[in-house]
Amino acid sequence: MYRKVIFPVDLSHIDHLTKALATAADLAKHYDAEICYVGVTGTAPAPGAHSPAEYADKLAAFAAEQGSKHGVNATSKACTSPDPSIDTDKTLMTAITELGGDLVVMQTHAPSALDYIWAGHGDTIAAHADVSVFLVR
Repeated sequence: MYRKVIFPVDLSHIDHLTKALATAADLAKHYDAEICYVGVTGTAPAPGAHSPAEYADKLAAFAAEQGSKHGVNATSKACTSPDPSIDTDKTLMTAITELGGDLVVMQTHAPSALDYIWAGHGDTIAAHADVSVFLVR
């Protein structure tokens, strides 16, 4: 049913993604699908990586670790944005289409009053993606 699972990941929040990572791996195993871990980074140096190339290397290492840990085919795609704070949703939507993903699995947070002002990334992707989106709380 699914061939390619897209998993948007923020490498600075890995410790909060345990349940979503396990869910994506379980679905990928069940459907013999690939998981592509997609991350968005800026062009300027940041605490997690000094350059987009360093970020891409860290994301590739993360994908390899997850693939080995869960026994799934895992790849990565690092996307660069001049300003990830405002471009992340658009950048992720473009990556989902370019990669040919047919399922997106994302970690999300419990809704709060603030979500009426600023939607979370998961909300936006679920509302606008042309593919199935599985939000994990």
